[in-house]
Amino acid sequence: MAKKQKMNQQANQTASGTNINHVKQQNQQSAQGQGQYGTEFGQQQTDAQHVKQQNQKSAQKKNQQQNQQQQ
Repeated sequence: MAKKQKMNQQANQTASGTNINHVKQQNQQSAQGQGQYGTEFGQQQTDAQHVKQQNQKSAQKKNQQQNQQQQ
């Protein structure tokens, strides 16, 4: 009986030990948009203008802090 159980385990795994059924389940969830990470990746576009403004504010703040430390 142990031999039959081992054969069933091997049938559900790749040579590296990956569980085939688990991978199929993950793929199915991903296709439906219900995976562990959801669909947040790639959903929103970056507002380049907003990023530039934030970078500019950050640079100004950094310069102010450096000037205060030098005084």
